[in-house]
Amino acid sequence: MRTLLVLIAAALAGALTLYGFAPYRIYGLLPLSLAALAQLVQRNPGLAFRTGYVWGVAAYTSNFNWIYNSLHDIAGLPALLAAPLVLLLPAYLAIWPGLACWLTIRIDRRLWVRYLLAFPALWELGEWLRSWVMTGFPWGAVGYSQVTESPLAGFIPVGGVHLVSWLVALSAGALVLLANGQRLPRALAGVGLVLLWSAGFWLQSINWTQPVGKPYRVALAQGDIPQAIKWDPATFEETLTIYYKQVASTRADLMILPETALPVFLDDLPSGYLTMMAGDAQRNNMALATGIPRRTDDGRGYLNAVVALTDPKQSYYAKDHLVPFGEFIPLPGLISWIYQYMNMPLSGFSRGGAKQAPLQLAGHKVAFNICYEDSFGEELIGPAAQAGILANVSNLAWFGKSVAMSQHLQLSQTRALETGRFMLRATNTGMTAIIRPDGEIASVAAPFTQQVLEGMVQDYQGQTPYMRLGNQPVIIGCISLLLLAMALGEHQRRRLRAATAAAV
Repeated sequence: MRTLLVLIAAALAGALTLYGFAPYRIYGLLPLSLAALAQLVQRNPGLAFRTGYVWGVAAYTSNFNWIYNSLHDIAGLPALLAAPLVLLLPAYLAIWPGLACWLTIRIDRRLWVRYLLAFPALWELGEWLRSWVMTGFPWGAVGYSQVTESPLAGFIPVGGVHLVSWLVALSAGALVLLANGQRLPRALAGVGLVLLWSAGFWLQSINWTQPVGKPYRVALAQGDIPQAIKWDPATFEETLTIYYKQVASTRADLMILPETALPVFLDDLPSGYLTMMAGDAQRNNMALATGIPRRTDDGRGYLNAVVALTDPKQSYYAKDHLVPFGEFIPLPGLISWIYQYMNMPLSGFSRGGAKQAPLQLAGHKVAFNICYEDSFGEELIGPAAQAGILANVSNLAWFGKSVAMSQHLQLSQTRALETGRFMLRATNTGMTAIIRPDGEIASVAAPFTQQVLEGMVQDYQGQTPYMRLGNQPVIIGCISLLLLAMALGEHQRRRLRAATAAAV
């Protein structure tokens, strides 16, 4: 019975993390949830892995419940297949919290070594590993919960979301010491928490990058095309008409249409459509870029691309970090049979390639990324250093009226903070937004509406500390702290063995 109660408590602590992220943004929940998990592990060390694993399954299932919308409601996969597939991702991701808890208990018996050195380092290393192993899935990293309301958001330009994830876990460890430690460790933990969170407030006052040039007007189209009809030939002309009217009626320096806004290969568009759309934009002195599938130069594959329609050369950016199971099929010999039950067109994209240059639009260098790519901060800092502004085009119609749109908006806010640049988001159904370099939302379009969001932005120059160094300092720091904890633990065990031998 005790085991069951511990696992139920862990599941509850994990499930509640949903409310720590957007759209709820109760950022204090994440340190408290991790502290509750660590406390359960401390009181029940024999259940360490199971407790961490159950916490992870509950947390990731709660946060990523929108996977069911994608598989069942949109792609049409039968519920009997969709429901168990939804659990596969949380079942894998939960391994990392399970391992972090299991190793924490085994490194050292002393609270301060466990929860100030080992636990935060192990937690962050697990989040870093899951951000790239098997192409990576970094959504739900605890650091995202602190953007932008928390004082800890001030650390984002310094070390990125991974630094903040470590700080959240460190805060949780300090709370464990406050609940269990002796007087001096408790006092030090309390003072450390105050200083840490106060430092975040101070860091928020620093401008790491500087505006350059004059402000200019941007326009972001939101077509609100339901995914169920997006690729239907019967609605193709209606889709083209919606976006043409939005372009023709807009006056801005730069206009961006969402990911795959035009649901056909670039060279298969009706004769004269591009000429007409680009001509209207040029008459209004407006640069125009749109998301659209594009065949590779050798004609053997196809790309998820953003094409500069008003550029005579039609320069483009092509998505490089593809979504497994959505944009490419891993292990096709094993799982390709599932796709016969789903309506999922273009699930075999080619990669665009690393180190693509920003697009030159209206005299401004724009570093594009497409949908899921803004989950990977370190991949964006190189292009950002060459550009004055960032832009993300997305189609989140796959996830219906779920929290996925708000969670993705929070990722984009993090990327703006990490790079100290405006982030433009042009989406099909939401959240279309203009995000300032400090991560705050300047304006956002109402989701599930057809509209063009307009606003003034400005290019920025300079580099944040994170742009210069990436994730490397945080990862090296966590490995160093983990090795220190292991060395201290081994030293303590040797002392105990020596004391025992002397007593005998």
